Amino acid sequence: MNENCRIAMNRCCATGFALLLALPIVAHAQRADSGVFRLHKFEQAIGEEHYSIKSDSSGVAIASTFKFTDRGRAVPLTTSWRGSPDLTPRFFAIKGNTSRFSTIDDTVRITGGVAIVRVDSSVRTLPLRGPTFTIAGYSPVAMQQALLDYWDTHGRPGRLTTLPAGHVAITLRGVDTVTIGGRREALRRYGIDGLIWGRETAWRNAAGQLTALISIDAEFDHFEAVRDEYEPALSVLVSRAAADGAEALAALARSATSSSGAFALVGATLIDGTDAGAIPDAVVVVRDGKIVAAGPRDRVHVPTGVVRINARGKSVLPGLWDMHAHYEQVEWGPIYLAAGVTTARDVGNEMEFITSVRDAVASGKGIGPRLLLAGIIDGVGTQALGVQQAATPEHGVELVRQYHAAHFEQIKIYSSMSLPVLQAITAEAHRLGMTVTGHVPQGMTTFQAIEAGMDQINHAQYIVPMMKPAAVPGVRAPALDLNSTDAQRALAFLKDHHTVVDPTLVVFEWSYHPARVPFSEIEPGVLKVAPELRPQLLNTGVSQAAEGIAKIRFDEMLQAVGALHRAGIPVVAGTDQVVPGYSLHREIELYVKAGFTPLAAIQAATIVPARVMGLDQEVGTVTAGKRADLIVVDGNPLEHIEDLRNVRLVVSAGRRYDPKPLWRSVGFTP
Repeated sequence: MNENCRIAMNRCCATGFALLLALPIVAHAQRADSGVFRLHKFEQAIGEEHYSIKSDSSGVAIASTFKFTDRGRAVPLTTSWRGSPDLTPRFFAIKGNTSRFSTIDDTVRITGGVAIVRVDSSVRTLPLRGPTFTIAGYSPVAMQQALLDYWDTHGRPGRLTTLPAGHVAITLRGVDTVTIGGRREALRRYGIDGLIWGRETAWRNAAGQLTALISIDAEFDHFEAVRDEYEPALSVLVSRAAADGAEALAALARSATSSSGAFALVGATLIDGTDAGAIPDAVVVVRDGKIVAAGPRDRVHVPTGVVRINARGKSVLPGLWDMHAHYEQVEWGPIYLAAGVTTARDVGNEMEFITSVRDAVASGKGIGPRLLLAGIIDGVGTQALGVQQAATPEHGVELVRQYHAAHFEQIKIYSSMSLPVLQAITAEAHRLGMTVTGHVPQGMTTFQAIEAGMDQINHAQYIVPMMKPAAVPGVRAPALDLNSTDAQRALAFLKDHHTVVDPTLVVFEWSYHPARVPFSEIEPGVLKVAPELRPQLLNTGVSQAAEGIAKIRFDEMLQAVGALHRAGIPVVAGTDQVVPGYSLHREIELYVKAGFTPLAAIQAATIVPARVMGLDQEVGTVTAGKRADLIVVDGNPLEHIEDLRNVRLVVSAGRRYDPKPLWRSVGFTP
């Protein structure tokens, strides 16, 4: 962004702001209209929404057809809405997909102050109390415009009930000036909380039209929608939303309950992350953000004046790592800490957003785990993802240098990369002291990608094919045989090349589980998430006809991950999101299911990633001299790995956090 754009965006003269706010808002949905929103993921255009509004004396009708194609998969959605002239809802129907993995099929009918709400096959009747609008998530954008119009028409209430479920709070946060076709235009900026998990940012022009929306889709990926004529301003608006997110992060930091100062944990079982085994009745002393001492009570002196914390019946472990994060919104910060995550590696994000969050946390102005960043680069094509796409080796090298200058630790490769571009990127990254992680690009084998310079591989889906004979079109692949020549050759190759794997088993368990089995039976943490998250996490799974092949695929991934560990190939725990906070615990549990000992599974989320990222002298174990990143849990995870979920205290760089207020701060149930 050039400096003139930045100044124009941030300038908010008090007189000009007051004049703009004084302009009347005409509820846009009360006028006949039609339009198009261009839909984006990570600022890349991937689809369109076409909407129409019809209005007469009897009321208003809105129809929307919303569709984008995400990495080759269509995500269509149709919506119909009817209401009275003042936009009080009467009927709402929405059906289709909200992501590649999530479906929706809801209707709401309102008569006589009573709503009949159908969500899939479940029907309930609810009396209306207070201002109520019908909307179901971030899409379609036309319904967000109607939501803002309803809010205006009904006196801008502080809180709105939404149906089928939830509540929304809307705030006017400021004014941003953009330049469109050589003309400067002031846009009102709004924060919308509760429609998705976290805050959306939306803008309206003086005529009341919603011009742009910065949100999160049902996969937690950055989603942007903008009217065609405002497309040139998208990058400026994304930057403004990032700044707004950083401000929200600072507010969360101020509201979080935390304590600093010297303290000692006394009486716990110490699982220090080394191979030494558990130490009963241990003491851990922390001062100035460092671990001063850790060991048996009879060998560790607690200095006078140090706060003593009774940890009897509990275990102390190193802070956890999530090595496959997509930190798409500031609300991840409290969630990660509440779950015991003190370090997260983000593997693909919008640069301005993630650097703003990283720097806010590092400076103490925000709340969250320490962030390590892998800058995403894709190739070009119909399935390309992200802002940074390299069509040539020269462009790939340029992008690596941009990420290096912004202090990213790694480069993340995505799926549409060509071999020459990949080779150029890995060579430049290695020259600059960076490592390269990511997907195996389409058209390459995992062997080829690693030979081209990739140091690490994301997702077990790229490991299993290495262990089988080459695929033959039209012929079903044989079952995985870990004793086969192919499997043994793959394991030897990975070990010889010092390849690191983050399998993200949880994302496959989530997407491959039978749709007829509630996901809460697999991951009970899904019932504790914020209400606006539950539908997109629960409405997933494969059909009964596909259950057999899905089970085979997931079982083979489990077998492959176990084989990697036995062969001495580093496995690091990562989630690729799924259920915020809880899925890292599930990933570790799945490693035990794959054959890891509980200690080895814990190490995959502590000392192993610290070694992989070159930080093992600083973090990763509870030993004297290291940064005080640690957690206290009820029980003993070496005996019952599920006890790792019972986080009762989190320490990040010496600062203590109670998880319960952190969960509550972002709408979760502790």
